[in-house]
Amino acid sequence: MTARSTPAQGGVTDDPIRIGTMLYTLVEPHRGHQVEYNRWYERDHFYAGCQIGAYNFAGARFVATAPLKALRLPAAGSADGPEPLVADPQVGSYLGLYFVLDGHHDEWNRWAVDQVNVLHASGRMYEKRDHVHTGLYRFEWEHRRDEDGVPAELTLDHRFPGMVSVFVEPRGTTSVDQLGRWYRDEYLPSVLPGSDVATVLGFSPLPLLADAPGDVPRDEELDQRLLLLFFVDDDPTVFAGQDEALAASGLGRILWASPFIGTVPGTDTYTDQLWSGPAS
Repeated sequence: MTARSTPAQGGVTDDPIRIGTMLYTLVEPHRGHQVEYNRWYERDHFYAGCQIGAYNFAGARFVATAPLKALRLPAAGSADGPEPLVADPQVGSYLGLYFVLDGHHDEWNRWAVDQVNVLHASGRMYEKRDHVHTGLYRFEWEHRRDEDGVPAELTLDHRFPGMVSVFVEPRGTTSVDQLGRWYRDEYLPSVLPGSDVATVLGFSPLPLLADAPGDVPRDEELDQRLLLLFFVDDDPTVFAGQDEALAASGLGRILWASPFIGTVPGTDTYTDQLWSGPAS
């Protein structure tokens, strides 16, 4: 447990810095408007919609270019078919992640919904984009490749070159907790040593507030899913073989997996690489 200091000791009395919950928002800009969208998001909404809120202590943006989308699971037209999570596995170019301090989710969530409704009313939202999946998630656990590796709370600020987002659904009578234990106790210890994967974070879904903006889709089945974030030192395609391992375990299946790379704030880098063929 993190020790607290007192003002007399010259320290702080605020809460220890631990992830409590996360906002995960996957968005697709309309073709021809991707540069305008990217500039609006990183120069206004990234801050006005999230970062200026109390207890929102970290945030980062990621992007999936066309070559990275081609590696997603399930592949377009696969036998598994489209899932409620993401109707078209190839849609969703920009991902925003935000960490909220442990113990303050309700306060932050109330502020966030009120704030985005204020931004809507004042005309500071961008309409030429679609929410693919936006959800709130409770932080459950972390697994590091190296004992003294990058801790969970620093993964967004570390600016890893790549990140892989994996949504997993348990099969049969398997619970989400059992699925998480399989990852922590069996799968991750067998594949992380010597790999590019530095830190893996596990999350479980939380409900949105009833008065959250109407353009954010709801999914009632999220309580039976596990979200994993694989932060990587180099190649963000490291989930190859994970679906086969899950199938062999009989415990679950991958609903959606995608590699991402970090955006380059202050630039239009990657806006011309989001789709195959002309981007506008």
